[in-house]
Amino acid sequence: MLAPGAVWRLHNAGEEIARLTVTGGDFPWVHATVETLPGFEEFRSVFAEQERAVDDEDHELADACYERIRKSLTMTYPDGQPVAEFWLHVHGDGTAGWRWSDEPFDD
Repeated sequence: MLAPGAVWRLHNAGEEIARLTVTGGDFPWVHATVETLPGFEEFRSVFAEQERAVDDEDHELADACYERIRKSLTMTYPDGQPVAEFWLHVHGDGTAGWRWSDEPFDD
């Protein structure tokens, strides 16, 4: 799952919209390159807004972006099984970082 080259997938309404190919990690974060697919474009602005909010330390806006992402998107492990919970950042440079859990995060 965490080996370089492993591919995690991002979905919207059952449609695969991005492939995240692992390049490494810094526990608890996994890092990857992002291959966007049709359907990703509608979420690009949300990820860009989230990135700006994190850079500006605007935690309220970053949390709102996270909620919009999690409300619409799902992720699967390289074996195709669903990820119960994840916190994903897709960066403007075509990279991503995320952490995940087999159980929902505590609110």
